[in-house]
Amino acid sequence: MEKGKDGYFRTKVELEDGVYQYKFRVQSKSWFFEPDQWVDVIDPYATDIDNPTQNAVVRVKDGQRILDTYVWQHDDKPLPSDRELVIYEMHVGDFSGGEDDPHARGKYKHVVEKLDYLCKLGVNAIELMPVKEYPGDHSWGYNPRHFFATESSYGSTEGLKKLIDECHAKGIRVIMDGIYNHSEAESPLTQIDHDYWYHHEPRDPDNNWGPEFNYEFYDENLETYPARKFIGDNVRFWVEEFHIDGIRFDAARQIANYDFMHWIVNEAKQKASMKPFYTVAEHIPETTSITNVDGPMDGCWHDSFYHDVLAHICGDTFDLERLKDVIDCKRQGFMGATNVVNYLTNHDHNHLMVELGDRQIFDEEAFRRIRLGVALLMTAVGVPLVWMGEEFGEYKPKTTESAKIEWGLLGNDLNRNLFEYYKGLINLRKHNHALYTENIDFFHENPEAKVVAYTRWNDEGSRVVVIANFSENFLAGYRVDNFPAAGKWHEWTGNYDLESGEDMLLDIGPYEAKVFVWQ
Repeated sequence: MEKGKDGYFRTKVELEDGVYQYKFRVQSKSWFFEPDQWVDVIDPYATDIDNPTQNAVVRVKDGQRILDTYVWQHDDKPLPSDRELVIYEMHVGDFSGGEDDPHARGKYKHVVEKLDYLCKLGVNAIELMPVKEYPGDHSWGYNPRHFFATESSYGSTEGLKKLIDECHAKGIRVIMDGIYNHSEAESPLTQIDHDYWYHHEPRDPDNNWGPEFNYEFYDENLETYPARKFIGDNVRFWVEEFHIDGIRFDAARQIANYDFMHWIVNEAKQKASMKPFYTVAEHIPETTSITNVDGPMDGCWHDSFYHDVLAHICGDTFDLERLKDVIDCKRQGFMGATNVVNYLTNHDHNHLMVELGDRQIFDEEAFRRIRLGVALLMTAVGVPLVWMGEEFGEYKPKTTESAKIEWGLLGNDLNRNLFEYYKGLINLRKHNHALYTENIDFFHENPEAKVVAYTRWNDEGSRVVVIANFSENFLAGYRVDNFPAAGKWHEWTGNYDLESGEDMLLDIGPYEAKVFVWQ
């Protein structure tokens, strides 16, 4: 191969139409090989990998290199704006696929089969845990080896495109979990010249998941930032080739380079052009700087919401100020409703059923407390996210091993009722745009009784009131003073009407939230 002035080596081979395998042989500059040792390396830009041979695969059609022959059908469908999002996080392999067989891996096509279920639930975005090619048969995907290739155990590139296209047909956006902090240890770039693309050693050894991209290093000879160039090419490829509608940036605190993040977000949004594109950082603990005026991201995973709401519905604590801080993220310094993504749990944490069970809270009592959490999730300021299976009370503990969703739970009344509760509150979000705003007022606080009430509203006259009881006591004839508006209210969770004056009298159960909608 001939080396060009841009630093790339090239050769040209005339190929008939068909499918071919190839590999590079290079003299490595990586410190863990002998000096200039010849090593076989898969193309870092390979879009398909043949796992048995560990070769790159290329397809040629009409004399041109192609990824596949998929034809997009639904690019013209309108998609929800960022503030309307209700996100459903899923792992393709564990979400579905041969429900009666605990070992059958889910594929893209099985997610397509379940889209009607997701529509019934009401979510309008799915966040796919990483689907870039990783080594082995099962992984969460946070060890990407090949950044341009899709995980082959889930199906073909056409399969992923069809999933995204069918989501768009139903008005569902698709957000990709992007791993841009690190790669898997044997990723091709590590084999070519480790320290050209990566930091020599981890900057934060306690939070290290593989070689970390070095976005600071500038090659003066070629006038380029090598790691930025590679990841920029990758992000543009995914937006252009797979028509994705957003990216979650894993381990943003470890990337620790706002200059790079500004640039990569801009590259993605330019490629997405006119359509909505949501960028969200996983920055644990969260920071307002990543989303606010000069911040690179639209949103940030709101981990304190998870920790504080969990502690309150489990009865571990009652701290009204902490609770208010996470229900109204502006109190923490965030600026708007799309700046935080709230969740009761996610792939990094246990399902609520596990947390409650660990505290000996089971059966109807567990479901009651989860419903309290759901009411807060769907009415707090921010974008709600639901981890797969949480909507019907999945109880399996977190594991990096394969752990398929227990769909049979939907046959039980308590589980089915929780699904209906989720569905109802998601529906309320969609129809009551007071919940899209930053407006919130805590108008009733009673630390002794462990009751708090808040109202959400917009300028068009929509209004929602939430009254939450965090105690074990049934409060009969409880008086809520300073009610935001006198007149007729509809209680959403129990489906009945109530009149209020300046005060409201109501019965509220232990660990219960009432959600009132202004009529």
